[in-house]
Amino acid sequence: MDNAEFAGSAEAVGLPAEEKKLATIVYVLQAVGFFSGITALIGVIINHIKKGEMTNEIIKSHFSWQLRTFWWGLLWSALAIIAATFTLGIGGFLFIPVFVWLVYRVVKGWMRLNDGKSV
Repeated sequence: MDNAEFAGSAEAVGLPAEEKKLATIVYVLQAVGFFSGITALIGVIINHIKKGEMTNEIIKSHFSWQLRTFWWGLLWSALAIIAATFTLGIGGFLFIPVFVWLVYRVVKGWMRLNDGKSV
């Protein structure tokens, strides 16, 4: 079976292999970030450093998606922390929709990247 027949290969969906690999690494870092926040921070740093070097429009859409996921997730998490602080912990329930939203964004983006589609 050659690369063109293998649906999972970057070439099969017309994406530059190195760019797809970098976007995949950032999705992995974001996913691991659910357990260790530092990896999500590393992912956003990679996004900001490499964003201008991306040539493929599909990969660019994933970089934008990843950046928005991180920064909006950080904002909503900060608001949940503030709410939890001022409501003696009751506002901590706000972390549930934030977590679900973050998981959704990472899973959706990663699946569309693997399918060679933009987000």
